[in-house]
Amino acid sequence: MSLLTNKIDADDRTVEQVLKDTAYEIDYFQREYRWGESHIEQLITDLTSAFLHEYTDGDTREQGKNYNNYYLGPLVFIERDSGRSIIDGQQRLTSLILFLIYLNHLQQEFGFQENLKPMIYSDPRGVKSFNIRVQERVHCLEQLFTHGEYEPTDSDDESTANMAARYEDIESAFPDDLRNNKLQHFLDWFRHNVILIEIVAYSEENAYTIFETMNDRGLSLTSTEMLKGYILANIHDSDSRQRENDNWRAVIQELHRWSKDEDQTFFQAWLRSQYAQTIRTAGVGTKNQDFEKIGTRFHTWVRDNPSKLNLGSNHALPGLTEFLEKDFPFFSDAYLRILNAQKKLTDGLEHVYYISHWGIASSLSYPLMLAPLTVHDDDSEINQKLNTVAHFIENFTVRRSVNYRRFAASSIRYTMYTLVREIRNLPSVKLESVLQNKLKEIGENWNGFDHFGMHGQNKRFVKFLLARITSFIENESGIATSFNTYYDVMFGKPFEIEHIWADSFEDHRTDFEQRDDFDRARNLIGGLLLIPRGTNQSLGAMRYDEKLKHYSKENLLAKSLCEIAYQNNPNFTNMCEHLNIDFRPHNVFHMEDLQLRQQLYRKIAETIWSFDARVQMAVRADATSTVV
Repeated sequence: MSLLTNKIDADDRTVEQVLKDTAYEIDYFQREYRWGESHIEQLITDLTSAFLHEYTDGDTREQGKNYNNYYLGPLVFIERDSGRSIIDGQQRLTSLILFLIYLNHLQQEFGFQENLKPMIYSDPRGVKSFNIRVQERVHCLEQLFTHGEYEPTDSDDESTANMAARYEDIESAFPDDLRNNKLQHFLDWFRHNVILIEIVAYSEENAYTIFETMNDRGLSLTSTEMLKGYILANIHDSDSRQRENDNWRAVIQELHRWSKDEDQTFFQAWLRSQYAQTIRTAGVGTKNQDFEKIGTRFHTWVRDNPSKLNLGSNHALPGLTEFLEKDFPFFSDAYLRILNAQKKLTDGLEHVYYISHWGIASSLSYPLMLAPLTVHDDDSEINQKLNTVAHFIENFTVRRSVNYRRFAASSIRYTMYTLVREIRNLPSVKLESVLQNKLKEIGENWNGFDHFGMHGQNKRFVKFLLARITSFIENESGIATSFNTYYDVMFGKPFEIEHIWADSFEDHRTDFEQRDDFDRARNLIGGLLLIPRGTNQSLGAMRYDEKLKHYSKENLLAKSLCEIAYQNNPNFTNMCEHLNIDFRPHNVFHMEDLQLRQQLYRKIAETIWSFDARVQMAVRADATSTVV
């Protein structure tokens, strides 16, 4: 091996230095992009929180040079004749490019002209090449860069579909605090103060050795393992210590069936939900408190605060038995109950499932759901508390969304962590009252619904909303469908968003003088339905009078446009009367008809997401199904 091929370089690099005008291949053993929503949420929250910790209102861009750097981890590359390939770190690098694409769109909204494009793609000799160079991903990246959205197709690979979903997560996670003039300061900081360690090998052997070493050898003990060491070291009877160790391992193995990091997520959620008291406030120089410390090094926090866990003092932990034999198994079981309810729509825990599709970050939702629980709660009480909190979360996120307000974790963390303390150990009746009052206190109403519609960045929420509305009125009318019928592609034929009006401005000139006004009205929620893929495409260009006969064969929300839905259909008409929902047929569909449907959808949403409606639905949950 020559001296050159034996060489290994390592140096710190800014995000801009790593990405600017440099395209990377992805090595064969690093092929798929698999980051999930929680990874993106953590990345965006960590970056934006670190910046806001440095920034003070009134700072000039020049003063940003004095901000602290943020370390984002190592990247490993191999230098080949054909260029540079990523050996380790493609998840982070791909996510950074998605983030840069999003930031490039966002800065244009504010008229900023920061040149982010060289970090997104290179154009040697006039040929554009995205800086993550994988052919299967090019079309997705091009659509995201040009339009800010991408709808995956059946032919897309796992990585491409995942990239499209994670781009939506970035949009949801980015805080409102930075959607203003601070954004330019953040762009400076992100480019120049976010640091990665760049490790470059020049031989295949060295590259793979580095990859293997970083992933398989010398791994540090996790916070869970260090917490176990601290806890068990305080049990002096060897038989008792062995028994508790076996019990601990069984719980951790069960958590690891979900993911390799699930144990750490559980401990963060549990300790925050039951024991954290203090929260870091906004502002430069403020220090991490209980909630933040638990999120980073919870084993250290437990060691420093045994009295908060009712364990005793640092010198003696008499509360260990109760902690290990009551609290630990109870809350791990409750946490696993949440995970199962998120994966499968479960009676009595429906809202836990819904917020897994449209809810706040799990770093906030898990502590909230666990907070009111006590070890004395039976199964019924546990389910009721979990579902009540999840219902509040869904209420919060839906109302924020129809008012075009985001709920990035960094923007709402103080509100939600404060609420964790307010609802801790509350009984169900009191819990519901507190959450109702909290919803009023934070001022989330339905006023935005009157003008709510679909745009390029909210299609996932629009589909969620339509799926909830459609399944709700069908369930209330005795039809055995569910939210999954319309939302989840794994359950039957995929449904797509259907515009009641075809994309034909000329047919609506009596209502609109300008094309932009027509487009906005066409995208209002009252002019949208969910229709099976294929049927949706075949109806696309039809006039409304042609579509009606097809709508009569579709789901009840679509069918309700037709006269036939109201004929010899007592289940449907009784539902309308019982819930005071003013359905009516529309033989034509002009602007006034669309406005009536807009108000109809608002009424249904208000019914779905009222606490009274939830009680009514629980009573009627065993209603028999009929076909309409």
